[in-house]
Amino acid sequence: MKEMTIYLQGLTCANCAGKIEVAVNKMKETKEAQINLVKQEMHISLQENATEDVVFDKVKKTVHKYEPEVEVTTQKKVQPHTHDCCCCGADGCHAHTHDAHEEHGDIKKTVCRFVIGILFFVAANLIEGMWQVPLFLVAYLIFGYDVLWRAIKNIAKGQVFDENFLMSLSTIGAMAIDEMPEAVFVMLFYQVGEAFQDYAVKRSRKSITSLMDIRPDYANLIDENGNVTQVAPEYIKKGDKIQVKAGEKIPLDGVVTSGWAMLDTVALTGEAVPRRVDIGSPVLSGCINQDGLLQIEVTKPFGESTVMKILELVENAAGKKSKTEKFITRFARVYTPTVVVLAVLLAFIPPLLGYGMLSVWFGRALMFLVVSCPCALVLSVPLSYFAGIGAASKNGILVKGGNYLDALCHTDCIVFDKTGTLTKGEFAVTKMEGDETMLTLVAAGEAMSNHPIAKAIVAKYTQTTNQMPQDVSDYKEKGGFGILYQVDGKQMAVGNNRLMEEMGIAYQKYDGMGSVVYVAADNQYLGYLVVDDTLKENCKEALQNLKKYGIKELVMLSGDRKETAERIGHTLGIDRIYAELLPQDKVTKLEEILKKQNPKSRTAFVGDGINDAPVLAGADVGIAMGAIGSDAAIEAADVVLMDDDIAKLQVGLRIAKNTRKIVLQNIIFALGVKVIMLLLIAIGMSTMWLAVFADVGVAVLAICNAMRKK
Repeated sequence: MKEMTIYLQGLTCANCAGKIEVAVNKMKETKEAQINLVKQEMHISLQENATEDVVFDKVKKTVHKYEPEVEVTTQKKVQPHTHDCCCCGADGCHAHTHDAHEEHGDIKKTVCRFVIGILFFVAANLIEGMWQVPLFLVAYLIFGYDVLWRAIKNIAKGQVFDENFLMSLSTIGAMAIDEMPEAVFVMLFYQVGEAFQDYAVKRSRKSITSLMDIRPDYANLIDENGNVTQVAPEYIKKGDKIQVKAGEKIPLDGVVTSGWAMLDTVALTGEAVPRRVDIGSPVLSGCINQDGLLQIEVTKPFGESTVMKILELVENAAGKKSKTEKFITRFARVYTPTVVVLAVLLAFIPPLLGYGMLSVWFGRALMFLVVSCPCALVLSVPLSYFAGIGAASKNGILVKGGNYLDALCHTDCIVFDKTGTLTKGEFAVTKMEGDETMLTLVAAGEAMSNHPIAKAIVAKYTQTTNQMPQDVSDYKEKGGFGILYQVDGKQMAVGNNRLMEEMGIAYQKYDGMGSVVYVAADNQYLGYLVVDDTLKENCKEALQNLKKYGIKELVMLSGDRKETAERIGHTLGIDRIYAELLPQDKVTKLEEILKKQNPKSRTAFVGDGINDAPVLAGADVGIAMGAIGSDAAIEAADVVLMDDDIAKLQVGLRIAKNTRKIVLQNIIFALGVKVIMLLLIAIGMSTMWLAVFADVGVAVLAICNAMRKK
């Protein structure tokens, strides 16, 4: 599929973005276009015969039709700029301002404007005579000059039925029938509503973009002579050494080579308890050094560091829309023109049928149009998901998009991997049937593997002998069975019962608890080692709490022995347990579970993210546990829990369900008020003031609802 990305520098208005997205999607050269407002990007899937140059030119014309000041390029700029939005006029058009001083200045200007306008309005109401009308006009222009100017500009571009035109027409109409106070007050109320709306949207955007603060601004590079130079993190290479002082962010992933410190990891994991690191400890970019002086050897370049992966994930999350968001976008396309047609009919049909004067019904039609704007839905629904993703990120839960937040909300079955997810994954040899010679032979082969069981056996050997295992040859790993290799002239077979049976080796079956590793040399059985794992703290309580959030069934998939898996599963209250599964068997078993589920339900899989990538990708919602710094987890999972706390699952479910609840509240509230107001207007029981409230007031209330704590 041919794709291209176009950068829209300065586009920060949700309303304008929606119009541009619709227009580009209608182009014959495009299959699908989607705008990511956080990154100010448009991703376009092209038709086979489309050329990028033609599409770019058409997109540029479309963007400038709605937003003439937006810079349209194919190259990403470092610093976005902001401007006054042509459709709503808000400074930076609801964008969060990068310069706090400039933002403070904008607030002062707005307050001064309102104070001066209100003074003229009050004076006009107190003074009678020839000065009253001029004072009302001055107050009206103070409050409405920008609305009038935008209405004129938009009409010139062919955009007639927008809020600016409707507000201008209705207030000028009020002045024409000698209702000056109403005209001024309606414009004042409209501008107050816009100011609150702008503030609400800025706050909502900051709930997630505040995470960008974890991006380090500099790194202290140590050169060959031991001199320290402050440079941009992008210039640091793998293997370079950097210095991190107390109070500084760790700029790149690495390993501590000198010093010790307590690290604040809250920005990455949501965990408030500091973590101690010393020589040999791995450290991740984005953490804050609280009290020590560290020297770190960099293990990943800046572009591949944990902090950059997280920032990329969060930025992309806004572009993955839920079904509800897509529905609202489609609904707005039909809703607005439908109401405009109804307004025209309302203006002319009743007078033609003899039910009153044209001027009366024309006034009602104007109010009808004011109420018709779908801003409350177009803004509040995406912002609800936006705020939900932000709330999750503050708790160390990274959700890759509103669609996954929705899927999490409808999840009623959670499938767990066992090792590293429900258990600590810290294995130790608890029993050994055989002599030290057998341990020496086994450790030699297991030293070639990174599996937790293999590491436990090697640790047992080194602790017992204070020696490192010897080298082996002809090493082969059989997934789900074990390993084959040669050492000291012996052909070794080390693995589970399936390996022994496949090779026809008679062995003594172990029936106790734990994972058993059978050992054979030259097809002769030597003995076995038992390696066991321990459950994570509060794991049982955390799993049972999931039932409160609509989880009906808990399932465990394990490659471990049936006895061990069932013991752990029954201890935790798991409903269904599948054991002795090969990696491919886990995928097959998950597919079976997905086929049997209710069409409206969703199934999540929770794994450690390292060797569970195929299953994570296959589930409705893939959740990676303890995946901080894991490339495989961040790539394969839809939701990433940044630490090892399984209790974060219930936090994620709570946020998902609360977000969904707020979205439904906003939809019902906004549509309900508008339907009631449209009926009241049609029968003559409403005023322009109420019409403005039904538009701006409802939008502000819906957006404030979207912002509230999840």
